[in-house]
Amino acid sequence: MSVAIDLTGQVALVTGSRRGLGKSIAIRLAQAGADIVINDIEPGREEAEATAAEIRATYGVRAITLCGDVSKAEDAAALIEQAWAEMGKIDILVNNAGVTRDNLLIRMSDEEWQMVININLSGAFYCTRAAAKRMMKARYGRIINIASVSGLMGIPGQSNYSASKAGLIGLTKANAKELATRNITVNAIAPGFIVSAMTDKLTEERRAEYLKMIPADRFGTSDEVADAVLFYASPLAAYTTGHVLNVDGGLVM
Repeated sequence: MSVAIDLTGQVALVTGSRRGLGKSIAIRLAQAGADIVINDIEPGREEAEATAAEIRATYGVRAITLCGDVSKAEDAAALIEQAWAEMGKIDILVNNAGVTRDNLLIRMSDEEWQMVININLSGAFYCTRAAAKRMMKARYGRIINIASVSGLMGIPGQSNYSASKAGLIGLTKANAKELATRNITVNAIAPGFIVSAMTDKLTEERRAEYLKMIPADRFGTSDEVADAVLFYASPLAAYTTGHVLNVDGGLVM
């Protein structure tokens, strides 16, 4: 017997969701009936508003756009407060905003290091801290962090990215233990190589090299990651917290 996931009446905030993986996640949650808050930085407002409009028109749910730089504590706190004020609550927080600034260790600049840490790790901390205060009062919440296999296995040229995602996994586990008694789950997803603008730029040689590492012999899709988010956001995962789910075709075992 199949089980349909129904998130009608719930509100989901997805950071970094104007396009790419974040957009796929927002769409998957909207398909299940959740109202959506699209977030991205101010220069991406037009594209973010177009994503929200697409979701409203296609899935008949409420969808709004709130811009803000989650790497700044004050912006993240304001984002959560405004989302709560306009939507009445946040049931699901997906910390998806992230960047890469790849470089070899000895060539990596302080700016490349700090930017990735600030957005990928600190941004998730700031948003979670602000949202948790209200979720604790509501005695309900689903917090989902988008990590990476890079944080589990390390990838050359990604000292900053690997460190940020490993830190995000640690943050997930610590927060899960702190919030579990308030009916708030905190989980992470570690995608592997996913079809994206980044993987599209790979040379055929590098693509073949990566495929040899993946037992499934293909790259994943953003929809497959979004499916994992939907599971964590649903009642099916009510007793699952502090877990890291690899969506990687068997890359990390």
